[in-house]
Amino acid sequence: MPTKPPIAKPPIGRDTQLCMSLSGRPGNAGSRLHNRLYELLGLDYVYKSFTTRDLAAAIGGIRALGIRGCAISMPFKEDVIPLLDTIEASAAAIDSVNTIVNDDGVLSGHNTDYTAVRDLVAARGLDPAMPFLLRGSGGMAKAVTAALRDSGFAHGTIIARNAQAGQALAAQYGYEWRADLPETGAALLVNVTPLGMEGADAEALAYPPDFIADCRAAFDVVAQPARTPFIRAAEAAGKTAISGAEVIVLQAVEQFVLYTGIRPDAAAIADAASFAHGPQVGELMSAIMQGKGQ
Repeated sequence: MPTKPPIAKPPIGRDTQLCMSLSGRPGNAGSRLHNRLYELLGLDYVYKSFTTRDLAAAIGGIRALGIRGCAISMPFKEDVIPLLDTIEASAAAIDSVNTIVNDDGVLSGHNTDYTAVRDLVAARGLDPAMPFLLRGSGGMAKAVTAALRDSGFAHGTIIARNAQAGQALAAQYGYEWRADLPETGAALLVNVTPLGMEGADAEALAYPPDFIADCRAAFDVVAQPARTPFIRAAEAAGKTAISGAEVIVLQAVEQFVLYTGIRPDAAAIADAASFAHGPQVGELMSAIMQGKGQ
């Protein structure tokens, strides 16, 4: 996937804009993607990932230090809301923030997860007639559930051991709720939990092998690693498999636009996706961006 040679990027100095991410389990993929785009476009920005044990202090630091933008990941997407000055419609609709933009000390909360999932569902041709199971009930689960509902998926079940959160999420979007997995699966299986994520849950399979064997499509929002045990099992069974790396690239591009005011072209996005997540994801992003007319 050829790209134009990178534009000369200014050396880091006092005018360099800093962007960052806050996550319970920070990785390198987001930093690699954003910094690659800065390099390709010659922008005087730097991106760094962080975690924190003091969310309020971290958000105060964003404001006080003039950090331009911050990506918010699990488990902070809901807890961050009262710490911000304004909440944009994209985040207010689902009570979940995954992006902070700092405009001269005024912090606004946005959500680019919803748009990314909605666009990905369409780009990968998922049939909205398929019933689905969705594991999870947190901020990202809200974004995915809303995107599925707005994409025409009428029949689904939220699987969440947190009864209060699971029931509320299911009721909000007109789906069923269960605390545990049913005896049989569904045509579309969606994982919005840390199962399969790098760390303590790395070897966990989000759904039983018989569920995967009987499904038509598997969708995992875990991005680190891109190919979780769930995704690998679905690919081995010949199913449509959508990885969290695809979601994170699409939502990161929208964050990039919010931070810089610049929308990269399809070639730059594919290049950065390949640099951050590997050539398979880069090729998928190239096809998706071309399908969107970018």
